This record gives sequence, structure tokens and C-alpha cells, in this order.
Amino acid sequence: MAFSPEILVSYISQAMTLLPGDVVLTGTPEGVGAVQVGDRIRIEIEGIGSLENSVIAKKPVVVAAEP
Repeated sequence: MAFSPEILVSYISQAMTLLPGDVVLTGTPEGVGAVQVGDRIRIEIEGIGSLENSVIAKKPVVVAAEP
């Protein structure tokens, strides 16, 4: 982790009040790499369900020239 849980809680609590039961997500665990085009990302929360998405390449933005 780039920052300890203590530093994260201190930083967040300067902007908002943390209450019992609040969840602070700390990022990715060590050893996990970047996602690549074609990867499928799946999350699941027991009792709620799951969500799965494919990683795709970003389409280029085409800007029309002004007349």
C-alpha cells in the first residue's frame, strides 16, 4: 500500500465525518497488475449479486472541423 490505513483515515476525515460501519477502500493488493484489453473483471457481493465487465480499447474521439 502506498499509504498506511492510519494516514488514509486521517486524510479522509479532514473532508468528511467517518461513522461506524463506513468502509474505506484502500486499492489493489500487492502483486496485482494492470488490466489489459480483453480482460474480464468480475465482482461479487454475497447476498446481493455479481457484476462482470470486459475491458475494451477506448474509441478515438473524432472532432469535426468548423466550417
